Amino acid sequence: MTALALIAEDDHDIADILRAYLEREGLRTVHAADGRAALDLHLALKPDIVLLDVSMPRMDGWQVLSALRQASATPVIMVTALDQDIDKLQALRIGADDYVVKPFNPVEVVARVKAVLRRSGAAGGGGVLRVGPLEIDTEAHMALVRSGQHDGQDVRQLALTLTEFRLLVHMARTPARVFTRGDLVDACLPGADALDRTVDSHISKLRRKLEEAGAPGMPAGVRGVGYRLVARA
Repeated sequence: MTALALIAEDDHDIADILRAYLEREGLRTVHAADGRAALDLHLALKPDIVLLDVSMPRMDGWQVLSALRQASATPVIMVTALDQDIDKLQALRIGADDYVVKPFNPVEVVARVKAVLRRSGAAGGGGVLRVGPLEIDTEAHMALVRSGQHDGQDVRQLALTLTEFRLLVHMARTPARVFTRGDLVDACLPGADALDRTVDSHISKLRRKLEEAGAPGMPAGVRGVGYRLVARA
């Protein structure tokens, strides 16, 4: 089944344009006209990607993005008239995957959607991320490490906490990107854990589990900055 895109946009004309161009490229779409409806549809339908406006009734895009990041790793592209650098930085800090400013070229938006879906492993409707020996099924909430040759391959499933799984998925979507502790707190840790120093503890436990399963050196620390999943692109 082809990928499903959730369009969270209160302007019906803009939503219709996005729907038409995405469906022309073979994607399925669903529309939410306010933030609360967007969260409800996300919970019910589990879309592969969300196109999210900021200025919406009931819940704005920032609130929706924050809620999504506490509950899932679904890729999100912000599509908004807010064009200041501070808005873009806030979106990326909370956990958006891309940022498109209105007025936009719908062909470019479709291209960005496809690029994000490729990175997330959901272009064909699946939710599997692969980075080196690591394989993560975001829908089944399962992570595996595959080592050795195909004929004698050793497959080990990781026993991860919810926070460890969120951290792993978030970094796996852009494995060469360096994430600050603040990035990881905002994207992966609920409010009670929202202290930068707690990230080090979670990453340390995650790294130990990956090493024991046959994937040493993941995630890699970047001195004075934070972490990335792989040492090199």
